[in-house]
Amino acid sequence: MRSMKKLVMQCLVTLVACALGATAMPQEPVKSGQTIKSQVTLVNLFATVRDKNKRIVGDLKQEDFKVQEDNQDQKISFFSKEVALPITLALLLDTSGSEQDMLGAIQEAGSAFLHRVLRKGDEALVMSFDSDVDLLSDFTDDRAQLDRAVRRARINIPSGGSIGGNPGPIGSRQITGTALYDAIYLACSEKLNTEAGRKAIVIVTDAQDEGSKVKLEEAIEAAQRTDTVIHILLVADPRFGGNASVAHKLAEETGGRMIAVRSEKKLLEAFDEISEELRGQYTLGYYPTNTARDGKFRKIKVETNNHDLKVLTRKGYYAPKE
Repeated sequence: MRSMKKLVMQCLVTLVACALGATAMPQEPVKSGQTIKSQVTLVNLFATVRDKNKRIVGDLKQEDFKVQEDNQDQKISFFSKEVALPITLALLLDTSGSEQDMLGAIQEAGSAFLHRVLRKGDEALVMSFDSDVDLLSDFTDDRAQLDRAVRRARINIPSGGSIGGNPGPIGSRQITGTALYDAIYLACSEKLNTEAGRKAIVIVTDAQDEGSKVKLEEAIEAAQRTDTVIHILLVADPRFGGNASVAHKLAEETGGRMIAVRSEKKLLEAFDEISEELRGQYTLGYYPTNTARDGKFRKIKVETNNHDLKVLTRKGYYAPKE
């Protein structure tokens, strides 16, 4: 069933790209002996727009947006206020000792969030991380299974043991500390890399990393290469502190949000804001003027004609490589 859903999603993405290519990319007649070769790949952006009061703005038109790649203006070839592609979501829960007092509230709010945000065609997985990265539930649209997975999260899960028949630790990254960067890297490179459409990671953590094998920059790159947005709910025990700068960087570089959480009530509100974020997006597509297939990182900037509005989208992408 899951393989069929993935095939349908990939077909939808291909059909959209082909339709756009037919309307936005008129072709020169192919000369005799000339090799037919696709030179340009459509770049898709999912953007949320908020006003000064942080309210989502949902009535903008294509002409209200401006897109630049490496400071060069780009022509928007596709625009929509309706996002038809399903969401593939990864919920990551920090189960290190610093989150012990909030774990119960995190589980309650996290479970409610999944029930509220997931719609027909969407799927989610649940992971926890402390000294290990554990897969509590693989991708599924079964709300009951996801709820059980969230509630199975425990502080300092022992390494090496599977959980309730599920895969258990993934990536063989058994280390000492809090493997935040490893969890992001593994979620992107081992789970989200083969998914199509909209992809997001929601992490509940104090953003303190201790002992990951990969660096912060590698975790961000893994998200950027898989077109994954990272949203972080920063839940920090005052006794241990939190790393707001790391949380902000992870979210900012991938087009997500970082929300500081200081109470159980704020936690529920923060999950509601992320839910609204995921459902209040514009879709922008363009064919980059830089057609080089060099594998380099391209910086993206999206603005509106109204400079009082803030656009939230990813900061760039990696070009295809020959």
